[in-house]
Amino acid sequence: MQNKGFDLPTLIRLDLLNIRKIAQNNQYLTVGGYFDLLYRFKEEGRKASEVLEELSSKSNDMECLRVLQDMRGLLEEMGCIKWPPIFSDVISAVMKNNTDLSADCAKSILEPFNDFYDKITDAEYAKNKPDFFTMTEDVNVKDNDSLAMPLIKYLDKLEREESDRKLRILVIDDSSTTISSVFSALNNQYKVYGMSNPMMLEKFLGQVTPELFLLDYKMPGRTGFELIPIIRSFKEHKNTPIIILTAMGSIDHISASHSLGACDFIVKPFKIEILHRKIARHIRKKHYT
Repeated sequence: MQNKGFDLPTLIRLDLLNIRKIAQNNQYLTVGGYFDLLYRFKEEGRKASEVLEELSSKSNDMECLRVLQDMRGLLEEMGCIKWPPIFSDVISAVMKNNTDLSADCAKSILEPFNDFYDKITDAEYAKNKPDFFTMTEDVNVKDNDSLAMPLIKYLDKLEREESDRKLRILVIDDSSTTISSVFSALNNQYKVYGMSNPMMLEKFLGQVTPELFLLDYKMPGRTGFELIPIIRSFKEHKNTPIIILTAMGSIDHISASHSLGACDFIVKPFKIEILHRKIARHIRKKHYT
């Protein structure tokens, strides 16, 4: 498993996984051992999805039952909170040979289960190819020493690193010059991520949770204004500060940015001291309240 693994910080942020509970219940479970469970899920999850699709078309057989039972057990081992009891409901319907009920149950969970599967598999390092300017992995769990570490100890290590880390800022601008300027101005104090393609925002937010956003107003594909509701759709970013970078400083423009949910704006070309002052004001207010 050298040079393979999963991004644990990303998985910890998933509401439907309680990795710490599994680690506490099994003090001997290693990071590598937990990754083995995730690799099993990666292999068996597609089969479970196919079975749910078959059931939704009212096709019951004992092979479906076995796959569902195996998946329920694997989900419990992974520390899933929601899915085992839901799979129990489907299994119960199949065992009763109630094709209508099992079809309804399967239909109701097929799409959310596929979404959950995608979130797990997307956290695999082999797939996790960064598409973000200046982006680096926050935590590297690829070496053999880390894989052999008890999972509970590694989670404690992640918590210590989280408490000591720099606050994260994501700047989205189609100008690499602007991104480089922000990076140079802020990198000593903050961890700065840059993105020149606004279409990558959702993928990025599935991997990293910034404490503040700097959004260029005018970009191809999506404007900064169009990115604001996307950011707010993530529950962890309902109140995360968003600052608009704009070459236009009219009253109407400023009013529009505030009405959409931005907390401030900075006119380009910006002065470094203004950038520092506005970011410090908003990021600390969010982080320490």
